[in-house]
Amino acid sequence: MADIEKMSARDAFGLALSEIGAENVNVVLLGADAIGSTRAAGFAKRFPDRTFNFGIAEQEMISAAAGFAACGKIPVATAYGFLISLRACEQVRSDICYPNLNVKLMSTHTGLTMAEAGTTHHSTEDIAIMRSFANMTIVAPSDSVETVKAVRAVIDYPGPVYLRMGRGETESVNRGDYEFVIGKAITLREGTAVTIIACGIMVAEALKAAAKLSSEGVSARVINMHTIKPLDVEAVLRAARETGAIVTAEEHTVIGGLGEAVAGVVCENSPVPVVKVGLNDCYGIIGPEDMVKQRLGLDAESIFKAAKKAILHKVD
Repeated sequence: MADIEKMSARDAFGLALSEIGAENVNVVLLGADAIGSTRAAGFAKRFPDRTFNFGIAEQEMISAAAGFAACGKIPVATAYGFLISLRACEQVRSDICYPNLNVKLMSTHTGLTMAEAGTTHHSTEDIAIMRSFANMTIVAPSDSVETVKAVRAVIDYPGPVYLRMGRGETESVNRGDYEFVIGKAITLREGTAVTIIACGIMVAEALKAAAKLSSEGVSARVINMHTIKPLDVEAVLRAARETGAIVTAEEHTVIGGLGEAVAGVVCENSPVPVVKVGLNDCYGIIGPEDMVKQRLGLDAESIFKAAKKAILHKVD
């Protein structure tokens, strides 16, 4: 396999999907005029008889995916995040989740990776939407290495799955020699004073924040919560008990996402301060991606400040 660490998540997804297609004849690809930009073209080229392009018709693609699943196939439906979660929302809920069908929604260009395309193309509500659907599993890999592992795990996992990927290259935070299990978080850094729980590209920012905290004598644990639903409740509660303060970080609104999932578990079982880093009930702005994320507080510095705040509110 090519040098995965240097790829974007969507390129890693395309490569993994093509390899899986050679191994499993039941995998079929569905696109909505974006097979190339979602990087699924490699599969389409190798298996044209198992590839179906619906044009700019995401709702029809999702409904057809339900039909393929009902016939025993493993449909992989690809599109931009905002189109799967918003335009095709009803079909995802009623055609896939309600009958609990084995459909894999491979979503690219999520979060603010389409920053310059404008708010209509930002995907900052998708986790909240998908979390609200019964039977839906949500996976948000942190880098390209994890994306390859996640794609394979998702194909083998029963039921509806929403896999969340960005657009451009990602900072590598994982090595290839670890086990990826849906629903089991990964502790990337141990710590005792505060825990930072992050998903997607915010995992890299969490590690930077932890390093800065360490330079000031603060021991911060970093957890890669690649599966947002089902949440690794055991990892969350262990963090609450052992560090006494939690920060969550996600490239998504703080309403309905990872932060609220973690806060809900903590509040009901082991109350400690939880500070959420994400979009604070607002839409994204338009501009270069790095600038947009910094302006909206989706960076290591914001996580660092949130950790200081969480520690300040700890109860001895």
